[in-house]
Amino acid sequence: MTDRRSFLKKAAAATAVAAASPFLEGCSAEGKVRCAESPLIVPKGAGLKITGTFLDEISHDIPHQNWGAKEWDADFRYMKAIGIDTVISIRSGYRKFLTWPSKYLLSKGCYMPSVDLLELFLTLADKYDMKFYFGLYDSGAWWDTGDMLHEAEVNMYVIEEVWKEYGHHKSFQGWYLSTEISRGNKTAVPCFHRMGQQCKDVSGGLPCFISPWIDGKKAVASYGESHDAVSVSDHEREWDEIFDGIHDVVDACAFQDGHIDYDELDAFFEVNKRLGDKYGMECWTNAETFDRDMPIRFLPIKFDKLRMKLEAAARCGYDKAITFEFSHFMSPQSAYLQAGHLYDRYKEYFDIK
Repeated sequence: MTDRRSFLKKAAAATAVAAASPFLEGCSAEGKVRCAESPLIVPKGAGLKITGTFLDEISHDIPHQNWGAKEWDADFRYMKAIGIDTVISIRSGYRKFLTWPSKYLLSKGCYMPSVDLLELFLTLADKYDMKFYFGLYDSGAWWDTGDMLHEAEVNMYVIEEVWKEYGHHKSFQGWYLSTEISRGNKTAVPCFHRMGQQCKDVSGGLPCFISPWIDGKKAVASYGESHDAVSVSDHEREWDEIFDGIHDVVDACAFQDGHIDYDELDAFFEVNKRLGDKYGMECWTNAETFDRDMPIRFLPIKFDKLRMKLEAAARCGYDKAITFEFSHFMSPQSAYLQAGHLYDRYKEYFDIK
């Protein structure tokens, strides 16, 4: 049987070990056993910081969180606290659902939204001194028919209307051409060029960007395609042709980073940066904060996966990191408990207090 003296000696030794543990650095004396910051065995802050996020309230593959003005205001505060200075509406409408009461789109059979989210987002961006990029309307026709020119036709009216109604906001600082592609398409260049030119013409030259995906192995597997994943050389050749046709009206490209494997990041990222430099376009990364490697679609990503992607972007000299998407996959108030933990790990890595 352990006597009192022996017990106290063991307890004192355990306390000394706990006090020296890197897991417990910075905690109070009495809270050493309960309080811990994760000790990193990799260099802190080697990745490119996320300074922008999409706002996804018109989606077809992740659930709505049904937030009101109070929740959105809190989320903008969380964004600001980690250095996010740019917010982008992923799209202003998708098929019949809208974020704002567009007279034109309502006349085409779209549904009236209960809240003007566009006005809310712009007001909050004004309040928190952020740049807001307006994401264009997605009719769904591109996904159904493969013809992008229909999107350009519809958005001619949307662009004019939204600038007239909301362009007075100081935070309205750019445009997101929301039609997503991955490879060469005969309608891609004329579609992007027409939409980009229209955006610039009505707004006095505000910047435009696109966020395509890379047709990597995860994309092929996810979409059930029969073709092989794109090679690095084919990716470079096809996007060289696209950039050549749009660089005068598209200022930045933020390739989605989740469809290629982690050991392929540098090869594709180097190509993207080289093409951006060639055509005078900024090279951003769309650092996805949801996990494409799991059978459940979609959950917050494992921190190390995000870290590796941001470190690759930094190594390749990228200009900016944005994410899809903070509110669902990284916010402390997300419906997903794991998102708040990702937020905490991100703050530890970048030493954000």
